[in-house]
Amino acid sequence: MTEVTRERVEAAYRALGSGDRARILEYYAEDLRWQVPGNHPLAGWYESLDAFLELMGQTHKLTGGTFRMDIEAVLVGEDCSADVCRNVAVRGGADASSGSPYERMDYPVFHFMRWRDGRIVEGHDGLFGDTATAFSQFWAPFAPDGTRRDQ
Repeated sequence: MTEVTRERVEAAYRALGSGDRARILEYYAEDLRWQVPGNHPLAGWYESLDAFLELMGQTHKLTGGTFRMDIEAVLVGEDCSADVCRNVAVRGGADASSGSPYERMDYPVFHFMRWRDGRIVEGHDGLFGDTATAFSQFWAPFAPDGTRRDQ
């Protein structure tokens, strides 16, 4: 049994960021389930590694590749981990200096993950206070001026 450690959690994030499916499979199970909260088109359950990777691809597409998760803290248990990341991104096509919640993401996100045999099998995103509203606004299909955005 592979122990869940801070180093393993950090390696899982690096693997995900690499885009290399073989490397990702070292840390994420094929039957991964992942839940994204909110009231926006990306919210809901993703019921496989492929579905989760499509979600991650969509986040990068919608942000013009600016989306990143910077780990701030990690807790580990026997078969679980919890971390806080600062998620940062600018919506694709938005002015980089925009402060609008529809165009800029810069806030903490909590992740709770269940592990089995050294791989993540289930994950949940969690948001704090008004961040839940900002998260839904950022991923919403409308800009502050009411124009429709690509989803």
